[in-house]
Amino acid sequence: MIEDVELRDLQVNADERGHLVEVFRSDWEEYEIDPEMSYYSMTYPGVVRAWHRHLEGQIDHFVCPKGRITVGVYDDRDDSPTQGELDTFVIGEHNQQMIRIPGDCWHGFKAIGDEPAFLINYPTNLYDYEDPDEERIPYDDDRIPYDWNAEIHG
Repeated sequence: MIEDVELRDLQVNADERGHLVEVFRSDWEEYEIDPEMSYYSMTYPGVVRAWHRHLEGQIDHFVCPKGRITVGVYDDRDDSPTQGELDTFVIGEHNQQMIRIPGDCWHGFKAIGDEPAFLINYPTNLYDYEDPDEERIPYDDDRIPYDWNAEIHG
């Protein structure tokens, strides 16, 4: 796994009423500092939201409580022992996990399946509307060895 990327299985507490899943706890090691904000996004099936990175020290914490997403993280950091590595994860309502993503790695996701996917993020930096800490490249950029539209084989 890419250095500084962490994965946490989330406990699903289910009963006859439904279920409850904790998505943030201050005693979890993956959240070594308090997040500065939280947001959720809804993404339609098949939509790719990639690639971007943050160069001012932001760390993202992705959870997908509804639907399913494939998350991609690519490490092109010059000083990283995992430079050139790509990690992918499938998370969602049937695989409740939290992914800690070092913001200076390229990252993004694709909503998979046939229903919209909801993503919750707990970033460590506030979003600056005047000067966003985001560098973006197209989802199909040749610098990253990943094909979001590759056929799934089983």
